[in-house]
Amino acid sequence: MANLYIPWLFLVQILTLVAKCRAKVPAVIVFGDSSVDSGNNNFIPTIARSNFQPYGQDFPGGQPTGRFCNGRIPSDFISEGLGCKPIIPAYLDPTHNISDFATGVCFASAGTGYDNSTSDVVQVIPLWKEVEYYKEYQKKLKAYLGIKKAKKLLSEALYLISIGTNDFLENYFTLPNRQSQFTVKQYEDFLIDLAADFLKKLYVLGARKISLAGLPPMGCLPLERATNIMGQNSCVEERNNLALEFNGKLQGLVAKLNEELPGLDLTFSDVYYIFLQIIKRPSAFGLEEARVGCCGSGTFEMSFLCGQFNPFTCEDANKYVFWDAFHPSEKTNRIISEYALKTSLAKFL
Repeated sequence: MANLYIPWLFLVQILTLVAKCRAKVPAVIVFGDSSVDSGNNNFIPTIARSNFQPYGQDFPGGQPTGRFCNGRIPSDFISEGLGCKPIIPAYLDPTHNISDFATGVCFASAGTGYDNSTSDVVQVIPLWKEVEYYKEYQKKLKAYLGIKKAKKLLSEALYLISIGTNDFLENYFTLPNRQSQFTVKQYEDFLIDLAADFLKKLYVLGARKISLAGLPPMGCLPLERATNIMGQNSCVEERNNLALEFNGKLQGLVAKLNEELPGLDLTFSDVYYIFLQIIKRPSAFGLEEARVGCCGSGTFEMSFLCGQFNPFTCEDANKYVFWDAFHPSEKTNRIISEYALKTSLAKFL
């Protein structure tokens, strides 16, 4: 009898832990760009896609999902770490419905930014449209759960936001339009105003627990290093300094909105330093290569250039900090997510 009792006791303890977690964070709702897009771009006409091999080669089942990674992305790991589901579905994926989305949903779109003109570069979903999809989701959720339960879930859910890199690397530093209108610092302030407007909209729609991710060390992305020929392919410090400066402004915005908006619990998730440590000392994290990505030559390939017929793709992505020239590998995503769960997101556990 005693031997039968132990597994049942263990099961009760596990169920209790899950129940406690779900009482605190019943769902994870995601906005942003390719860092957290779980496949929405599969269902829109854009070149910014990754629903083909070798993307997803280490994802459960070995299938490409539209995640810009060899496996899972931070939003998946964070959801799992909070005791929710281990995979966050894309809102536009027709194989999922409101019963799936009730515990976690992703509105993110690879290639987008705070700035609407960023989403125009490769014709992806602008941030305002992500909000419109969220409103549509709210209506479906209220019909599914009832108004009272849906409002409770929406106010207790954790909203993950990861966006901003494309505004600089894909838009400002690549195309002439915004450069002719703004200095870099002015463009930063322009984006901060857009971020404030977006966060206030989410607040009005009922969001209360929000995690806002800062920019990564952009200058150390393989694509940036590959083009830094004069600097012997080292990290572009000007880009890294810009990320730090912008992150400082985001932190100021977080403090300001927490003061202004009653009941808001807005957290700044600073991944810059942990990411930089991984890049500078990969061996300390069980990784080997940080200068180039696993896919192709690892210097400039992403999306369709990182296809299954590229002969140079590495055999073991777990040795690499980056999967392609722009996006972290699954192992790096896991390390960064676990760090976030121990620091900025610990209060939601």
